[in-house]
Amino acid sequence: MIPSKKIQVSVKAPFFSYQKITWLHWTRFTGEACLLCLVINRLFYQKALAFLFLCPLGAYYVYQRKKQELKCRKNRLWLQFRDALSALQVSISAGYSLENAIKETRKDLERIYGRKGEMVVEFRYMEIQLEHGVSVEKLLNSLSSRTGIEDIQNFSQILIQSKKMGGNMRKILQECITSMEGQMDVKKEIQAMLASRRLEQRIMSLLPLGIILYLQISSPSFLSVLYGNPVGICIMTLCLGIYLFAYQWGERLVEIEI
Repeated sequence: MIPSKKIQVSVKAPFFSYQKITWLHWTRFTGEACLLCLVINRLFYQKALAFLFLCPLGAYYVYQRKKQELKCRKNRLWLQFRDALSALQVSISAGYSLENAIKETRKDLERIYGRKGEMVVEFRYMEIQLEHGVSVEKLLNSLSSRTGIEDIQNFSQILIQSKKMGGNMRKILQECITSMEGQMDVKKEIQAMLASRRLEQRIMSLLPLGIILYLQISSPSFLSVLYGNPVGICIMTLCLGIYLFAYQWGERLVEIEI
């Protein structure tokens, strides 16, 4: 008789960490930075050599775009996880076990976000791993470490503690999900209020550049004295510095951590 071998199943991520940027993103951000430097050079200096001195600004833009992309991705995952919790609560209330509730949640998420949605892929991966005996806690810990989302980590910790303490698991999960949904709803309302402020701030930030472009087109001689001479370069550099400071200050005012 051939002895059976125990299959080791590792909790490996279905794809890359959500806290990293791919080379496609880096390429796009670099292209955007070059375009930004060209626009600023055209508006403020109109000298080919000035483009080289704007490279540090381009590098800073790439850094900020990376942060913005990661934040948008994290927010998208957070919203999908919020919907996953709602679907999970419905399934548990209907009498499903936690493992079967995850399967039903995946089906609900697939109807909302399609087969390629991030959380759809994650929950499909959970289904496969659960069939091989991997615990839900390990799967949630793996997801939270790759996404960096605190709510997923909290849910995982509550699940671990409730299993250790015993008791009515279904009731504990329902109370936990209800509490987390309430907190997430408050966060979503705050984000909705801040969204309009961010839009206003970005529109206002484009106005100074639009005014300079309008003057260059309508009255070229009005700004011509500021280009091609040391005094004009100093004045335009000072204006650019004030503009960048005001822009960064405005961004910080509307970027409130929730």
